[in-house]
Amino acid sequence: MKAIWTGAIGFGLVNIPIKLYSAVEASELDLDMLDKKDHSNIKFKRVNEKTGKEVAWENIVRGYNLNDKYVILTDEDFAQAAPEKNKIIEIAEFIKEGDVDSIYYEMPYYAEPEKNGTKAYALLRDALKKSGKAGLGSFVLRTKESLCLIKVEGDVIVVNRIRFAEEIRKPSELKIPSTTSKPAEMKMAMHLIDQLTGDFDISKYKDTYTEKLMKVIRAKSKGKLKTVPTMKIVHSRATDLMAQLKASLGTPRKKAS
Repeated sequence: MKAIWTGAIGFGLVNIPIKLYSAVEASELDLDMLDKKDHSNIKFKRVNEKTGKEVAWENIVRGYNLNDKYVILTDEDFAQAAPEKNKIIEIAEFIKEGDVDSIYYEMPYYAEPEKNGTKAYALLRDALKKSGKAGLGSFVLRTKESLCLIKVEGDVIVVNRIRFAEEIRKPSELKIPSTTSKPAEMKMAMHLIDQLTGDFDISKYKDTYTEKLMKVIRAKSKGKLKTVPTMKIVHSRATDLMAQLKASLGTPRKKAS
């Protein structure tokens, strides 16, 4: 794995030197974009708007349009904005992990200690385990500041990037029904929830779509074409709810996939 950030976790007056590594990897197939006419690979170029000529990476700079004039920013400018947050994840407070709604979660990273930080790393990890708390801090990654939760998974400290409240859209523009559920329907719905309730085990769930898509690709490469089944979504009418709930309660529980 390649480190995507190097710095330290600030725990009171203790600085724990660490490296961050992405804790996730994509499971979908890596599909190429091709020209429909001859199946040539589509290449994207960075083109100068005025000249139409391609621009090499080393000649590209970043800028902000301020009053119709670009202010060019360098790496030093980004670091100058908040130098401490580019290198230190300062724990501002400790909270209960469950107090953070899932809508705020963005991306998890594994934190690995540098050689001179192993003792302090172990102390923070063990203290988080014993307290059952998570640290809340912030840091800058690739020119963007993010809040983060510092928690423990097994023996590893995980830094989970979370969004600021200002980044969450308000649902006020959505058309949400104000209809009140009938007591009999609610009772049946609660029975169905109870029937499908179980202990959470993430390992039971697999990305089966990628596997099935790969089978389609292999079959098509051999000229074996299959008829695509027609899927029809049936919308429930209010009068059908009770009948459908009763039928759902009588349906065997599906196996996780």
